[in-house]
Amino acid sequence: MSDPIPLEELASLPTLNHPRVSPDGDRIACFYDGSGRNELCLVDPGTGELAQVSDGEVPREARYPIEWAPDGEAVYYHRDEGGDEQNDVYAYDLGTDEIRPVVENDGQTVLQDVSPDGRNLLYASDAGEQMNLYEFDRERGEHRQVTAYERPVFGAMYDPTAERIAYVANERDDLENRDVYVADLSRGGDRDGGAAAVGGDGVDGTARRLDVNGEGYQAGVTDWTPAGDAVLVTDDETNFSRWGVYDLATDETEWISDGTCDEWAYCVHPEGYVLAGRHDGATQPLVVYDRDWNELAEPFAEGVSWVHGDRRSGMLPDGRILAGQTTPTSRDDLLAYDPAADETTVIREAEYGDIDPDAFVDADYVTYESTDGTDVGAVLYDSGERPSPVIVLVHGGPHGHVDHTFNARVQFLVDRGYTVLAPNFRGSTAYGREFKNAIHGDWGGKEQEDIAAGARWIAEKEWVDEDDLAVFGGSFGGYSAYWQLVRYPDLWDAGIAWVGITDLPGLFEESMAHFKTTLREQMGDPEDNADLWRERSPITHVEDIEAPLLMLHGVNDPRCPVSQAREFRDALEERRGWTEGEEFEYVELGEEGHASTDIDHKIRVYRELADFLDERFPAA
Repeated sequence: MSDPIPLEELASLPTLNHPRVSPDGDRIACFYDGSGRNELCLVDPGTGELAQVSDGEVPREARYPIEWAPDGEAVYYHRDEGGDEQNDVYAYDLGTDEIRPVVENDGQTVLQDVSPDGRNLLYASDAGEQMNLYEFDRERGEHRQVTAYERPVFGAMYDPTAERIAYVANERDDLENRDVYVADLSRGGDRDGGAAAVGGDGVDGTARRLDVNGEGYQAGVTDWTPAGDAVLVTDDETNFSRWGVYDLATDETEWISDGTCDEWAYCVHPEGYVLAGRHDGATQPLVVYDRDWNELAEPFAEGVSWVHGDRRSGMLPDGRILAGQTTPTSRDDLLAYDPAADETTVIREAEYGDIDPDAFVDADYVTYESTDGTDVGAVLYDSGERPSPVIVLVHGGPHGHVDHTFNARVQFLVDRGYTVLAPNFRGSTAYGREFKNAIHGDWGGKEQEDIAAGARWIAEKEWVDEDDLAVFGGSFGGYSAYWQLVRYPDLWDAGIAWVGITDLPGLFEESMAHFKTTLREQMGDPEDNADLWRERSPITHVEDIEAPLLMLHGVNDPRCPVSQAREFRDALEERRGWTEGEEFEYVELGEEGHASTDIDHKIRVYRELADFLDERFPAA
């Protein structure tokens, strides 16, 4: 095996996140970590030149997007302390270089949209316990609550006049349900006076549930048409996600995609084009439709592509829209796509430092059978090492999926000689509603059989070292790593759990209200199903663990609190009789949250992985 890529170089590759076009089109605001940490920067769309404008005042984790004020004088972004996601909304003033708080709350605040005239900010907050919508009037300096649902509200956006909003909520009995609503803000009480006007189903009873789907299916809204007479909606009633145009005058939906694979619309171009995404196996091409909803082109057929922003924040004055594309061996360039000419230009190329991109390993899409005969798709990175140790990498969510994107952590592992198998187990998205919802009420069940079956499938390859098999995951993937080690102890030779879950009842008690709703949806009521919640908690079975374990966790994680790791560590010592530093390693990652884009943090995580794998699970 050739000398590995220095982990510091790979972890330090700078990344550009959340690019947004200024209203005049002269600048693109983004987060960029070329300085070593996440900073607010401005990019010249003509030259690609980048200028840093903040100096440590933005979060280390680039999780949440940024937005421009419509006058182009300020950029709004989310700020928290140490990654705890208890966000406030701040503004960077381009004229004065001043950074100031705009919306401050005790809890999580997520900016949803800025009104076209710039006067109002629409944001979601759990200040009232559940995640609901609020509006901030910048002129009056006043806030008013817009919705008052018992379950979380999300995906909100103003119409072109800022008199209406569209959003997603659920008032039906079925927790798997999602509906699209349109509410008239102008009728919601004394809006100009800033008074709260809240009804049980939205703004003063004016919220209108659109007739998109029947109960038990999940609808979404992605954009308004330029005239404000229709909205782009998605729905999974045909199993796979489809998108259509909902006419607000007739209450009828014209479905555009055929529902044979997951497809969704990003936005409506000012000239009437619709930019959509489509999941096709492990690839995600961008799809362009004309004004008559005829499919025109797939400008990026390889890997995964997407649109940055929406019809306002993602659009350059000449009609080009910001886009991105990545493959397993190529990082994402910042692109501008012209739907009229079907042409793409590169605004800013991705950076590789001193690393030769030819060193990166391509991926194959494979399928295998689970224990009950269910076909499971997976992405396989073959390191070329013979015999090869294997790491089964489990994605988070659980409602997420793995496809042909560049993943620096995977390339780090493959470069060091480990073949990586990343399964899309039951619960993963992009394989239809039934496949996605199969995990509901069954965490620790069939999806874990899918993961274990993948390990057995790859271990049977003649070029694999079946005695060097590890499981690694973060978030729900961390839960899976713990679960695999305690329930399939004879299968694994090592495990790595990063910000993972070990105690489901404890997780529920510490979760924010909107996360509790998700947990109820996926595992039922924690009191009515108490036995299931305890039985499917890895900590319940800690005595059964055999393989060495590395535990990594940030102390400010609000999604999977650090108590999940600390309690499992204590149980390993007190109930299993293990000693830290011998049978297992335990690392707290300092003042970090559920993840971090901070480069020092990434270097530390890579180093911890390398040290553990080299000592406990050495590659050839």
